[in-house]
Amino acid sequence: MKKILYKVVIVALSAFITSCSSDQEQDNTTAETGKIALKFDNSFNGNDLILDTQTNTTANNEKLRVNVVRYIVSNIVLTKSDGTTFIYPKAKSYFIADENDTATGYQFDLTDIPSGDYTKVKFGIGVDKEQWQLGAAGQGDFLAKAQAKDLLWSWSAGYKYLAFEGTFTSASVTSPASFMIHTGQIGGAYNYTEVTLDLPIKALVRSNITPAVHIVADLSKILDGENTIKLSDYNEVEMGAMIMGGEALPKITTNISKMFRIDHVHND
Repeated sequence: MKKILYKVVIVALSAFITSCSSDQEQDNTTAETGKIALKFDNSFNGNDLILDTQTNTTANNEKLRVNVVRYIVSNIVLTKSDGTTFIYPKAKSYFIADENDTATGYQFDLTDIPSGDYTKVKFGIGVDKEQWQLGAAGQGDFLAKAQAKDLLWSWSAGYKYLAFEGTFTSASVTSPASFMIHTGQIGGAYNYTEVTLDLPIKALVRSNITPAVHIVADLSKILDGENTIKLSDYNEVEMGAMIMGGEALPKITTNISKMFRIDHVHND
């Protein structure tokens, strides 16, 4: 009888220790953090974008050569496979994607991400109203970064959320004319937009795995998206086509919100 009781106690104790060990391992996994990289790549109607020399044709048969592409990426939110979300700290969640900057303009490395299997990414294009209302002093070092990249008209006028510039020709504009498309806050309209994308495979964030999410922007959709914009309609002699306000701006903002897709995910 004593032997039986002894065996029962040993089995129960072993089960208790195993349970505690399992719980501890689960807690450690939950507490783990890692990194994730968001890599932005720009294309035009399915072709990798080449600045300055590449001729890009719009649906209106306008021929563009692009020399500047910059946009503000902000307010990143990651969604796990169980539906829970991780909001990247707002103070660190403002970046500039710059096609002209081959050193640092494409990839944003996010740190201290809770480990897990992520299936969606959400981000803004531009600076949201809440952030703007913090005033110049509340922008941290991002204000200086935006100024350095020419993504700020002035503090009172606001940020440029996207700068898309180059030259173009068309049936009515036979000599190359400049074009400049700048989106941003105009009066009470913030023209800030958000994008949510499903990942084709799970991004596995672990302490020893840093996924890279490759996001492609099809810049042709700025002009040929849900709304069609014809640069020739905005062309002024000796000034070119300058779109920085008016009724075209909210249309372009809508187009921008739909120009991104996930190309692939690396789990390395």
